[in-house]
Amino acid sequence: MPTRSLSLRLGALVAALALSVTGAVAVQGVPADDHVAKQAKDPRTSRGLFVDSLMPAANQEAVYRERIGGYAQALWIIPEAYGTPWVRDIVRAYTERALDANKTPMLVVYGIPGRDCGSHSSGGALQTAEQYRAWIKEVAAGVRNQTAIVVVEPDALPLFSSEWNPCPTEAQGWQAMLRFANKQLGRTDAWVYLDAGHSNWTPYDDRAAYLKQAGIQYVRGFSTNVSNFRTSGDEKKYAETLLRGLRKLNVKGKHYVIDTSRNGAKGGPQDDQVLNPPWARVGQPPRLLLQGAFDGRLWVKHPGESDGQVNGGPPSGQWCDMLADRLLGRSDQGAC
Repeated sequence: MPTRSLSLRLGALVAALALSVTGAVAVQGVPADDHVAKQAKDPRTSRGLFVDSLMPAANQEAVYRERIGGYAQALWIIPEAYGTPWVRDIVRAYTERALDANKTPMLVVYGIPGRDCGSHSSGGALQTAEQYRAWIKEVAAGVRNQTAIVVVEPDALPLFSSEWNPCPTEAQGWQAMLRFANKQLGRTDAWVYLDAGHSNWTPYDDRAAYLKQAGIQYVRGFSTNVSNFRTSGDEKKYAETLLRGLRKLNVKGKHYVIDTSRNGAKGGPQDDQVLNPPWARVGQPPRLLLQGAFDGRLWVKHPGESDGQVNGGPPSGQWCDMLADRLLGRSDQGAC
């Protein structure tokens, strides 16, 4: 399975967040029946997702501000931008801005050693389990009591567990690292989703077992289709397969979210391209729906930001008008 490149946008967002640092409920890991009453009072069930004016698309031309930047997108917490000494304050500054607006903050934790198998988004990952654990502790401290949504390590579990296409940078002890991250983050009040790849990332008969070994029992559930292009219908079928597998392992009451940022192409992917494919389109807007196990749609990947220097794109994470135009189905394509 080809690797997926993920957004590493730094630039103005890093600087603005750094300047905003001022010095500074759902029960995780238990069956849904145990916290139905608490969930009914959880602010995430009634308030919207945070639309951050510092996101790259929100600072582009009007068409991009309105059609992309006007929707909630996750802040990527990555060690090359937000290191251990100050990641706690960065996380807290971001989440407090969201809470001040009475909205739900969304974050992605993306720093596990060996991430992206040495591909376009691999640079800057931490090198050892000890470094990773220290970093995760600080992230968890920052997100504590912030009623946030957190996606944990996109692609790591399916990449590292693949026997069909082994990852050359697979980190020794990767399952223990994911389990540690889920335990730490699961002790906060965040809704945490361990990433589970997507419906075309096969084979996945044993993926439920890997999810359990990686600590999904400590968090709310899992995410699918992060930075990919599979239809929501296919992802829901995939998620139900994982939920059935988890129940057989006595892991019950889990939920899931789908990244719909780029899965709007009619009929789904037209070929096997996963890096800035020309046929990709923006998908349905992000929204929490809370329909049974399906918690809703998120924009985890930032539409308009490059997957890497493929199909006319600039380096990974950089904004590109042309890529945004493609996603919006605009014939007048700008430049990168």
